[in-house]
Amino acid sequence: MADDGVRILCGVAEGAAGLIRIEEVWMAVAPLDMRAGTDTALARVIHVFGYARAHHAYLFANKRANRMKVLVHDGFGMWLCARRLHKGGFVWGQSHLGTTLTLTVEQLDALVLGLPWHQIADLRTIRVI
Repeated sequence: MADDGVRILCGVAEGAAGLIRIEEVWMAVAPLDMRAGTDTALARVIHVFGYARAHHAYLFANKRANRMKVLVHDGFGMWLCARRLHKGGFVWGQSHLGTTLTLTVEQLDALVLGLPWHQIADLRTIRVI
């Protein structure tokens, strides 16, 4: 795997029948031009990760990290979704984090909303200072 992608492993919620099945999520840490369409995003996935696997989702952000695109291979074809934040930006993975990063479903939800997903576990604990 190239060093500009991060693998994110997360579970899928029970009762998600009828939705697109996603078994693994991969985050590309290098920015993607948001004018890119399905073919360009797929070419980037193959370049960065080596292949596009069925039931995997691939996340991309632009340089300012205020826009995100998600490419999903559902086993039959490709889905390309886009999300834009009107204020702020997505907290994006960095290449110094290594090549594998594990997120919970809650953290992935926070990432998509533009919240600080890397602090979700810490927010549940109160510590004496």
